[in-house]
Amino acid sequence: MIASGSENGVSRTRRAHPVYRGIGALLPALMVLTSLLGLCLVWSAAAGIWPSRAFPPPLDVWQVLLKEAASGDLGYHLAMTLWRVAAAYVVAMVVGTVIGVLLGTHRRADSFFNPWLVLFLNLPALVVIVLAYIWFGLTEAAAIGAVAVNKIPNVVVTMREGARALDPRFAEMANVYRLGPVDRIRHVLMPQLQPYFAAASRSGIALIWKIVLVVELLGRSSGVGFQIYLYFQIFDVAAILAYTLAFVAIMLLIELLLVQPLERHATRWRRRPA
Repeated sequence: MIASGSENGVSRTRRAHPVYRGIGALLPALMVLTSLLGLCLVWSAAAGIWPSRAFPPPLDVWQVLLKEAASGDLGYHLAMTLWRVAAAYVVAMVVGTVIGVLLGTHRRADSFFNPWLVLFLNLPALVVIVLAYIWFGLTEAAAIGAVAVNKIPNVVVTMREGARALDPRFAEMANVYRLGPVDRIRHVLMPQLQPYFAAASRSGIALIWKIVLVVELLGRSSGVGFQIYLYFQIFDVAAILAYTLAFVAIMLLIELLLVQPLERHATRWRRRPA
């Protein structure tokens, strides 16, 4: 028993050492890099077995990526797509959260508008985009609005469930302490809705940027979607993959460096001290 206790103590000491903590923090990143390297090796081997212009090897895609970056086209089109993603995301999250909370806290309104919600949930994104361009023209507002309309119903459903799960005891406590509207939202509503908001936010980013590419393909003269359509016309698969992988890499960086840290910061109060 004494030996076992000593071994556990040594193990805890090693885990607490800064060197071991640093190695533990690097392991996930090393695993991701190893996985991506394995994917590139498989891709390169497959391209070697089946040489074709329709399936370029990673090196060809990398060369096109460097050429587009050097010319400035890659940065410009990435920036335009990111601007549309950000604008549509903000509109969808704000409007969807407000509507979802209202429906979740008012049963009669929820019963009346639920058929509307089901309709918009099942409305194809392509139809919304085409109608937006027909009704409002090939404008930036129409493009961003079409993307936001496609995402708002999903946000409404998620936030409605969160509003239904609100604990009434916290509302009673707010009444006892006579909290104002701002304090109620900040200290009562937001902490309870945070997990639902995070879920809607994460799925929202993944869905919105895919719809933005379709919007750009159909009616914009800039952005990653426009470039993919342009290179599709000349059958340049290497350029299509270069722009696609560049934007996917940007979205992964946003997830790792912005979304996840913000989520950890928002939920820090839930973590119990060791």
